[in-house]
Amino acid sequence: MQKRLVTRYATKSAEAADENQRRVEGVFAELEADKPGNVSYIVLRLEDGSFVHVSFHDHGDDEVNPISSTAAFAHFQDGHDNRREGGVDQQKATLVGSYITKIE
Repeated sequence: MQKRLVTRYATKSAEAADENQRRVEGVFAELEADKPGNVSYIVLRLEDGSFVHVSFHDHGDDEVNPISSTAAFAHFQDGHDNRREGGVDQQKATLVGSYITKIE
């Protein structure tokens, strides 16, 4: 079952955004090492210090989420509410189309 989620939130300061980015990079490093075959994940840092996460994962409701089950994601979540300004807007999304070229 393909799940598509878009998550957006703001950070409290440039320092909080930098720390948030470091932790997100840790999630990507763990995903790169583990290479789960059922996930695509993109995180964008916007000019205003907010972040947008776009995830595509293919697992059943009773199966482990390949992103949120990583140790690096647990570290990312730790203190997230202290780095964040306001709440988290997370919505399910419908894929209209995609074209992705891997950029190094």
